[in-house]
Order: sequence, then C-alpha cells, then structure tokens
Amino acid sequence: MRISYRPLWVMLAEREITKKQLRELSGISTASLAKLGKGENLTTDTLLKICKALNCSITEIMETVPDVRQDESICEE
Repeated sequence: MRISYRPLWVMLAEREITKKQLRELSGISTASLAKLGKGENLTTDTLLKICKALNCSITEIMETVPDVRQDESICEE
C-alpha cells in the first residue's frame, strides 16, 4: 500500500486553488509541496497544516492505494 494525494488535487481544482496558494495559505515549505507532488511521505504536522488551511479532515486530502507490484502479483496467481 502507498499514500496518494489525489483527493487533495481534486479538492484544489474544485476550489480553484493553485499549489502556490495552498503553500501560502497553509504555511508549508516548497520542499513539502514538492513531496506532495511526487506522492512522497510527509509529516502529520504538515498534513494537518493543509487540513487547517482547507478546513477539511485528513481523509479528504489523502487515500491509500495498492502498490503496482502488489497488483501484478495478484494478477499472476
């Protein structure tokens, strides 16, 4: 399993908020924003800053998805 921030990107698009605006609203660093874009792990503090800025819960900005490798091994069985 891995984390996907796809729900965050959908929310930003729906609210017409740019990544730059998200960074400014939440006070996260450009490095954290880059990690989000790459789907990398972030601290819970960073994720909570985003939630506070967007007035949402953590489950609204991230989800767990199966690893591609895991899917491939299931298909081979």
